[in-house]
Amino acid sequence: MASIFFSVLLALSVLSSPFLLNANAHTKLGFSADLIHRDSPKSPFYNPTETSAQRLRNVVHRSVNRVVHFNGKDASVNSPQTEITSDGGEYLMNISLGTPPFPIMAIADTGSDLLWTQCKPCDDCYTQDGPLFDPKASSTYKDVSCSSRQCTALENQATCSTEDNTCSYTLSYGDKSYTKGNVAADTVTLGSTDNRPVQLKNIVIGCGHNNAGTFSKKGSGIIGLGGGSVSLISQLGDSIDGKFSYCLVPLSSDNDKTSKINFGTNAVVSGNGTVSTPLITKSQATFYYLTLESVSVGSKSIKYPSVSDSYGSSGKGNIIIDSGTTLTMFATDFYSELEDAVASSIDAEKINDPQNVLSLCYSATAKLNVPVITMHFDGADVKLDSSNAFIQISEDLVCFAFRGDDQLAIYGNIAQMNFLVGYDTVSKTVSFKPADCAKM
Repeated sequence: MASIFFSVLLALSVLSSPFLLNANAHTKLGFSADLIHRDSPKSPFYNPTETSAQRLRNVVHRSVNRVVHFNGKDASVNSPQTEITSDGGEYLMNISLGTPPFPIMAIADTGSDLLWTQCKPCDDCYTQDGPLFDPKASSTYKDVSCSSRQCTALENQATCSTEDNTCSYTLSYGDKSYTKGNVAADTVTLGSTDNRPVQLKNIVIGCGHNNAGTFSKKGSGIIGLGGGSVSLISQLGDSIDGKFSYCLVPLSSDNDKTSKINFGTNAVVSGNGTVSTPLITKSQATFYYLTLESVSVGSKSIKYPSVSDSYGSSGKGNIIIDSGTTLTMFATDFYSELEDAVASSIDAEKINDPQNVLSLCYSATAKLNVPVITMHFDGADVKLDSSNAFIQISEDLVCFAFRGDDQLAIYGNIAQMNFLVGYDTVSKTVSFKPADCAKM
């Protein structure tokens, strides 16, 4: 749905309007950052006692659970943004809130919108290792009123107090975790590796005073990078021309290699090898939808389902692209056909996954002749490397990084690794360009 140490190339204090969707279009930003995977030693979630195989296993399990984030069948009626594990994203962001800046580390999530953190006083909060943000200590913090555009932008996630006219929010998750608190505006500072932070004024945030469930004590909240009106991307608005991109380093890379995220003028994806596909707008504005026409395995083409079905994958916008989901998920029938095509192209003995999570696995010592797998999006053919198709989930097991799931189709982050993936929310396109992300 996810601590980003920002290498900011242009440090500016910008966006003085009360609601950043109306930001000054003449102030243009271009900056880049490191994206820290949650299993990196630089992450607070890092567990030094786990083996590499255990971490990969955990990644796979989180990916399977995250499908509910998009499906929302277990969510309350007024909470369309749902996820089964509330801290289920895979990437973290380092930012600061308020004046003076108060650092927090939170999950960067392309499947969520609101930026929220736990705040003092915490009436009923989950245990958090780090200190809580104190809005009274910030000279730039202000609660927003019920009549403000910030409040109405949250739609059915917002409620109003008749006593003091302040706007409150409630977000519920598929596993019954929730966060409740005040909708506010404050300065957000994006920390940088070159010590030149970007300071953004009047960013809409959620100040959570009542939060409970399965949130990890090592995290401090969620930073929404989705397509909804209160996401960080939308609030940056014209200042970044609606553009952001990322380049994800393969999980097998050295621990000191970090992925990158870019905004504004730094986020343009162009040049040799670049292909682009339309970004489809649907009623759930949070998620980024693409249209997948077929998948080919070598010379065999498998048409993607075009008729309406139970997991909502019909016509245009039949798959969600998400940086927080590890595996790529397809409807069970389509996945079975895809798996058969891949397996018939590999001359090696199949081995069962002892945990029955992934269904096409081989010995890690086998020499696999992996066929060329190409994702045929509308107007964009994305040719996958073998590292985009298979993942080593234990010392002796390598598995196909795709899975059948009848809830929803998701294009996961393993398939996106070593591609520069660019989102242009103004031109409504997503672009892919092969890249060596460890060198960017």
